[in-house]
Amino acid sequence: MDAYAEAVAAALDDPDPWNGFVGYIETACAMQAADSGFADVLTTTFPTAKALERRRNEAYEGMVELIGRAKATGRLREDFDSSDLVLLHMANAGVVNATGDAAPDAWRRVVALLVQSFEAPARRSLPASPEHDALYRAMLRAGPAVVAEPDAGDN
Repeated sequence: MDAYAEAVAAALDDPDPWNGFVGYIETACAMQAADSGFADVLTTTFPTAKALERRRNEAYEGMVELIGRAKATGRLREDFDSSDLVLLHMANAGVVNATGDAAPDAWRRVVALLVQSFEAPARRSLPASPEHDALYRAMLRAGPAVVAEPDAGDN
C-alpha cells in the first residue's frame, strides 16, 4: 500500500496533471501485473485492517485531487468519476489473472484503450457510476470471507 501511495504522490508531483494521471494508471496497473497480491489489495477492502485502509484512503484522496486537476486542464473527460479508477483496477486484475503467463503484457493494451477512453473530448456520455456503497460491497465480496463492518467514519 505504501508503494501505491507513493505512485499517487509521484502523479501529484508531475507538473502536467494529465501526464500525472496517466502515469499513475500505468504505474499502478504495472504493479498489479507484477504482484497478484497487490492486485487483490487494490480491488478488495479490508475494514479490520485499519492502518492499511487509512493508507489506502490517503492515496484515494490524492487521486481525487489528481482527477480534479486533470479535468481542469480539459484533458480528462468531465464525466470521469473516482469510482472509474476502482473499476479500472478490477478490470485490469481480471485481465492479468485471465492472461497470466500466456500473454503477460495483454493488460498494457487494455489499459491503453481505457486511458484513451478517459481523454476529452468525450464521444458520448457514460452510464451512471456505481453508487459508493454498491462498489464498497463489491470490494468486500472480492476480499476475505470474514470481514467486520466498517466504522461509520470509514466511508
